[in-house]
Amino acid sequence: MSTFKDLGLNEDLLTAIDDLGFETPSDVQAKAIPILLNDDSDLVALAQTGTGKTAAFGFPMLQKIDVNSRTTQGLILSPTRELCLQITNELKLYGKYCKGLNVTAIYGGASITEQARQVKRGTQIVVATPGRMKDMINRNMVDISKIEYAVLDEADEMLNMGFYEDITDILSHTPKDKSTWLFSATMPNEVAKIAKDFMHAPIEITVGNKNESTNQVSHEYYLVNARDRYQALKRLADANPDIFSVIFCRTKRDTQKVAENLIEDGYSAGALHGDLSQNQRDLVMKSFRNKQIQMLVATDVAARGIDVDDITHVINYQLPDEIETYTHRSGRTGRAGKTGVSMVIVSKSEVRKIKQIERIIKKEFEKKDIPNGMEICEVQLMSLANKVHNTKVNHEIDKYLESINELFEDTDKDELIKKFFSVEFTRFFNYYQKAQDLNVSDSKGSDRQVSADETRYFINVGRKDGYDWMSLKDFLKAVLELGRDDVFKVDVKDSFSFFNTDKSIQEKVLTFFTDFKHNGRFVNVEVSDDKGGGRNRGGRSGKKRRGDRRSSRRSDRSSSGGFAGSGNRKDRRSSKKSKSVSDRPRRSRRRK
Repeated sequence: MSTFKDLGLNEDLLTAIDDLGFETPSDVQAKAIPILLNDDSDLVALAQTGTGKTAAFGFPMLQKIDVNSRTTQGLILSPTRELCLQITNELKLYGKYCKGLNVTAIYGGASITEQARQVKRGTQIVVATPGRMKDMINRNMVDISKIEYAVLDEADEMLNMGFYEDITDILSHTPKDKSTWLFSATMPNEVAKIAKDFMHAPIEITVGNKNESTNQVSHEYYLVNARDRYQALKRLADANPDIFSVIFCRTKRDTQKVAENLIEDGYSAGALHGDLSQNQRDLVMKSFRNKQIQMLVATDVAARGIDVDDITHVINYQLPDEIETYTHRSGRTGRAGKTGVSMVIVSKSEVRKIKQIERIIKKEFEKKDIPNGMEICEVQLMSLANKVHNTKVNHEIDKYLESINELFEDTDKDELIKKFFSVEFTRFFNYYQKAQDLNVSDSKGSDRQVSADETRYFINVGRKDGYDWMSLKDFLKAVLELGRDDVFKVDVKDSFSFFNTDKSIQEKVLTFFTDFKHNGRFVNVEVSDDKGGGRNRGGRSGKKRRGDRRSSRRSDRSSSGGFAGSGNRKDRRSSKKSKSVSDRPRRSRRRK
């Protein structure tokens, strides 16, 4: 096994490596560092998140630049502010014995004039996000015309975020004879195009297989009804009392909402997304690194800067839009030689995506059941017992023992133990004793039937009106002011559709759609006899209901103008949305 000294690094860097406690190089470091030190060629390095890519390009760049010159010689582009700051801090640690070294972070959300001032003082290496870097170039605040080394870190993510044009523009201001090093976790076509357009005969190294997940992470999925997604999340958290996790949502809005719900329910949680200020993001990340937050709910973009080695679980509350993004998510855990678990909460319509992900990461998912209430109670009880057993005695309690002993002098050992543990056990038992089974069978048609606590409706709009299942669901949620999962089992046909809600809001739905017009057309909603398969083409119940006076207007509806469908989604989403009533009893706040 090679050492860092074997790779050819100089004494200043080796001393810093000893201070940092690094013992042996990772696979990507062992492969990349000798190439970058000895050659001036371009490089494409494919390796999973958490494998030490920053050191793989950081050590060679620090050794090759001239610290006695005030000219900017190295440029590192990264997709997010968090990752930009992380790389900057690591380079400063690696180069702590390189006298005269200056590394400057350039990113949005901070003073552009202060960043320009730091560069002008003499910065050998600039670490930047593409947007802010392009802005500073256009303002003539930074000169990269003489750089010798350009690094595209997390290249696939930068391209997913739409930075291709920014990267193109930035690189056009750099010398053609520079060395370009591209580091990425996956190799989609866009990354291959970057390599072809901006690199000359690059050397390619791969740690593991392209796009493949690390062996340190196991993959599980849990099949539930869409409306039970949040309850499933809470159970997974309760079933893992020592969880230290990142929970991924697709949108900033969902990220904030899930985090707020978790905090309201007594969990140690926080949100990380693009709508937060830089100061707010820094505070959240500081709390997470200090484990004051056990469950960090994040968007894919914001999570790019998370560099925490002991994350136990990644929970995919929602699967990403781009399947390849799953590789980045799961890479948040199982880092630095540790094992981790990547969990996915899916509804039945999403199971096919699991198969697609399996093909990409070349790993199989294990289907698991959401634990039931009594299983969680047992896990929590034994977790508390182990914590008590392993707790170091604080002898400051000795002076209170006499009073405590007097209080329990008539209590035997078994009864005392029961009383002690019942304090925590009773809380979970009362919450979970009547908890329903959240699991759904993955056999065909098993979740297509309407249960006793659901109502299925017919609505006289469909694909011809510009709707698919998602846009119709968005419309219904907006006009009815319902929560994300209160409308489910949406089935869109050509000229009509079906959808479900809980029976408890049936009256609200029917009342709202009594004589309801949208864009001059009546929208008819009735309770349906269809059981979810859509075979009953009429789909309506024979029972008359109030509001049937609208039947006299049938001809008016059919002859009225077109019905606005997905084209109005932006307006509908901005409609006021009331808080849904959910099963969220207060729980005592858990902190480490």
